[in-house]
Amino acid sequence: MSHFAYTPLDALPKIYNTLRTTFKSRVTRPIPWRQHQLLQVARMVQDNQKLFVKAIHNDLGRPELETCTFEIMPVIERSLISATCLPEWVKPDVKKDLFDSHHAAWNPKVYSAPKGVALAIAPWNFPMILSLQPLIAAISAGCCCVVKVSEFAPHYGGLLSELFPKYMDQSAYQVVFGAVPEVTSLLEMKWDHIFYTGNGKVGRVISAAAAKHLTPITLELGGKSPVILDPSYDIEVAARRVLFGKCVNAGQICVCPDYLIVPTGGNPEILTRVVEAFKAAHKTFYPDGAPLQSESFSHIVSRSHYARLCDLLTRTKGKIVFGGGKDAEILKIEPTVLTGISADDALMEGEIFGPVLPIMEVDTLEDACDFIESRDHPLVLYAFTENEDVKTMIRENTTSGNLVYNDTFIQLAVHELPFGGVGESGHGRQITRYGFETFSYMRASIDMPLANEPFLTPRYPPYTQEQINILNPGLSNKIPDSTPTLGLAT
Repeated sequence: MSHFAYTPLDALPKIYNTLRTTFKSRVTRPIPWRQHQLLQVARMVQDNQKLFVKAIHNDLGRPELETCTFEIMPVIERSLISATCLPEWVKPDVKKDLFDSHHAAWNPKVYSAPKGVALAIAPWNFPMILSLQPLIAAISAGCCCVVKVSEFAPHYGGLLSELFPKYMDQSAYQVVFGAVPEVTSLLEMKWDHIFYTGNGKVGRVISAAAAKHLTPITLELGGKSPVILDPSYDIEVAARRVLFGKCVNAGQICVCPDYLIVPTGGNPEILTRVVEAFKAAHKTFYPDGAPLQSESFSHIVSRSHYARLCDLLTRTKGKIVFGGGKDAEILKIEPTVLTGISADDALMEGEIFGPVLPIMEVDTLEDACDFIESRDHPLVLYAFTENEDVKTMIRENTTSGNLVYNDTFIQLAVHELPFGGVGESGHGRQITRYGFETFSYMRASIDMPLANEPFLTPRYPPYTQEQINILNPGLSNKIPDSTPTLGLAT
């Protein structure tokens, strides 16, 4: 692979038309065909895992462990899970528990039908899982799909473009590699679903383009995912788990813990213990004290993102309690923890997307929830507490796409849970069956028996009061009593 050529702009309409023709031919509908394509995704990744590790390391300096654990293995597993479970997923949902038992004779069902030709736009930070996971979902649903990979991960994008035709049916699935002109051209076309992973600014552009064609979209965005630390929790364990989430891919992931809120109740000893716990965790992660030289720590993706993070560290009014070191040549910034952070600090302006962790003090756990609710809804809310009442209080008084107690990042390992945001952090869900459902639409069906014709005659004109009474026997039924506190009285 000697170069990273973008997909020619004049090839995009041809790709689109090819996929349209393929979808109309219904070749993507049979379950065995879908299963084979899903397994081809797994084979492509498994056969070339060393090449993918090297490509992603070249783009992000990412350690092999992180790429294998958080990208390669999940893609293989979810391809296999989807291929195995697909026959069950596509079964019609036959409605048997009906409010009106007379409807049973109509054979009511819900079919999962493919939406059509889809577009998945992937980011650079976790380029494999965020490009191939929506592809797995599209294949499962019976859709055709274009996967647009990011120009900011050129080694991965170039490798995927090279390998994809060797494994995938090119009449149904294509990779587009390019930048703004390529994605702009793609967005001018009418898709049946668009799946975008990235930031809210571009998400609004995607939404506006989709609206012109009334195209449904999934937005996997980000935002500032907070961490609440109950001081009664094991602070040393919490610090280790939070720092891990902040250091994976150098904090360049949408589910990265963005900032920490500690309810100290005015007790300075609590914050001191928290800081010391983070220092201890940092020492175990990088025992030689040199994370900038560590092979277990990624670099920042580009000079522009490096400069953005440096600017935040320059403008913050917070106090660096450890870290802060930088190396512009290798685009690395040390894991950095700061205290003395206020709500209007530079580090609280937007998603940090880097290895920088601000710590905010509040008085109570309720204050922590109030602060989170005063801001845009996060993709994930992390909370460290063993107190079940505190867990309930946090759950009932906050809004977030996902809620994780007592760890960070690991929620993405559960194949059976939906993943997605709410409000500014996005909408729609993915991962295995939830991805299948995203690229499918529910097609309701009934089959009225010929023998039911005598029961249908009251609906035909001319209308009479007797017909109204026959067709609407519940118009005068007594509505049950209810109260705001008890609800429906039984």
